[in-house]
Amino acid sequence: MSTLNKIEPLENLSLVDKAEIRILKFFKENNLKPGDAIPKELEFSEAFGVSRTVVREALLRLRTLGIVDSKKHRGMILTQPDIINNFERILDPTLLGDDTLRNLFELRLIMEMGIADFLFEHKTQKDMDELERIVTLEEETSYEKDRFSLDREIAFHGKLYQMSNNATVQRFQSLLLPVFEYVYLEESKKNKTDYQYSSGQFVTHRMLMDNLRVGTPETYRSAMRRHLEPHFDHALKNGKK
Repeated sequence: MSTLNKIEPLENLSLVDKAEIRILKFFKENNLKPGDAIPKELEFSEAFGVSRTVVREALLRLRTLGIVDSKKHRGMILTQPDIINNFERILDPTLLGDDTLRNLFELRLIMEMGIADFLFEHKTQKDMDELERIVTLEEETSYEKDRFSLDREIAFHGKLYQMSNNATVQRFQSLLLPVFEYVYLEESKKNKTDYQYSSGQFVTHRMLMDNLRVGTPETYRSAMRRHLEPHFDHALKNGKK
């Protein structure tokens, strides 16, 4: 491609990193879209003034990220990366530092508050009936309705994310679930006393469901904030350290 001639050769330092940066820059400057063919290794190599091995390794990095792919009879093309899939490869709570875990835990809380408007926009009677079944089963099998239970949260909140009608949010929620579990269980080991809610009352899943049935996004967000109060309290206190 003639446009490759406009790219200046790379310096002989961190060549693979620089080649990767230049390739990405080429995609942007030429406004390439998913499905468009990209130059061959040799073309990039000659334009950058580096070996094909350097270009091959840079392209391999991009392929691992899902940015490029190889197609039969077409060569290498630009693709649309699966962002969530890339997160899935690295989000193992046991491999992440405390700061990262805390930030991801807080992100989960932020998402819980942020989906309110979408729940009210997309909820159906079928959704509400399913929530009713989840809550009824919970009430029939639980003897500690005033306490947070991880199992109950998974069933109830998983349905809420499904109701948001946003595939990325649903996948991201599933991705963050192990982090949420890990942080919650670790914190439970440190603090075994019952949490004292500021209102004196724990907001149950039935209360949240009833609010979703007849309330507004604003009243629902307020109820959800009180439902998750122990976790917000923990997150905000840690943030002050």
